[in-house]
Order: sequence, then C-alpha cells, then structure tokens
Amino acid sequence: MNEVYESIKKGLEEAIAFSEGKKNGVKVHHVRTVDVKELRAKIGVTPNAFAAAFGISLRTLQRWEKGEQSPRGPALILLNLLEKEPRTFRKALAVES
Repeated sequence: MNEVYESIKKGLEEAIAFSEGKKNGVKVHHVRTVDVKELRAKIGVTPNAFAAAFGISLRTLQRWEKGEQSPRGPALILLNLLEKEPRTFRKALAVES
C-alpha cells in the first residue's frame, strides 16, 4: 500500500510542477486538430456515410465541419489516423460513397 501511495503522490507532485511551468522530464502528447470537412472530401464519402461509419449523428458531423465543435478523445485520434491512411478507412469500415 505504501508503494502505491508514494507512486500516486509522486505523480500528483509532477502534475502540480508541470502546471506551474516546470517541465522536469514530463512527456506531453499533442493530438493535432483535423479539418473534418476537407478530410471527408478527400476520402470521397457522403456526410451520411461518414457519420454512419463513425457512429455519430449527422448533426455532430455538421458541427465538426462548420467548426462549431471539435472532435475529441478517440474520435480525434481516429481522424488523425484516417488522415494519414485514407484507404484504410474504406477497407476497415466498408464505407461506400
């Protein structure tokens, strides 16, 4: 139990130090934003097909494309991967235009 406490304590201290601008060996991962409308056009699928393949509503896709909302979390990661390998999208998700 003491090891667990010390590990958690160390992690919290590092997080506090980072928030105060001290970057002592901390790894920061930035996921780049994606122009969803441009990406969808590049892939050549309809908004309905794209939304269905991602399991999101058409309205959510429209908000992403207009910049009213931004994809986050796993969706953003998947969009970044898709941007790099668009053919994989069609293969993996069996999307039709």
